[in-house]
Amino acid sequence: MGKRVNLYFYCLTGCCIGTSSLLALQNDMCATRSGAFFGYKASFSCPFKRFSLSLQSKNIRIMLNKEENHLLHLFSHCPVCGAKTFAEDTEKSKRCEACGFQYFMNPSASTVAIIVDEMGRLLSVRRSKEPAKGTLDLPGGFCDCNETAEEGVRREVLEETGLIVTEARYLFSLPNRYLYSGLNIPTLDLFFLCKAKDTTGATAMDDAAEVLWLPWDKVNPSDFGLKSISLGVERLLQMHAENPAIFR
Repeated sequence: MGKRVNLYFYCLTGCCIGTSSLLALQNDMCATRSGAFFGYKASFSCPFKRFSLSLQSKNIRIMLNKEENHLLHLFSHCPVCGAKTFAEDTEKSKRCEACGFQYFMNPSASTVAIIVDEMGRLLSVRRSKEPAKGTLDLPGGFCDCNETAEEGVRREVLEETGLIVTEARYLFSLPNRYLYSGLNIPTLDLFFLCKAKDTTGATAMDDAAEVLWLPWDKVNPSDFGLKSISLGVERLLQMHAENPAIFR
């Protein structure tokens, strides 16, 4: 068909090449947007070096914005019709060339609870499972289907600590990658300032190995093993320094 295709590449030098100087491929066979090519010889340039790439195998597929263990790159068959022609359509989606089904990789919703007791201490838990086993965490977890984020954070706090949340007020959100069963799951972590009915009965359960009440001057972001939680704790410390009354 003589179709011309432009692709994005990240060079080994670390630079991203613009569309005007991207790889240009021509062949009598059809080339898909996903980068599935047959017998092409391709070349492209960046500010530092010129690279050449020969693609001879019918099974070679160039991944756009490839990330190790990214779910999008591991889905090879269409979940609707089962065809193998489930190709990358954009950096965050795949489209089946057989039935037209399009799948977008969107983040999973996860909640984080900030609970402060009558003595002004922050409720933390120690993780009993991977990832980041043994490090500190804030109570929370993935939202279930058909529940609101507020319902999800109440359920997670109850499951992990036994505390009953009576109020949940949204504060902010942070993106995260949650490594589970060898896969990097994109999440959006929603932080809620929560009030509990009685903080004296907190007990480590479910994914929590230990419950800790930390004075704010003893809270160290580096003790929290998950990246988004560590960043969230930094933000909470800043908020507490600027206006402690928020957490009373």
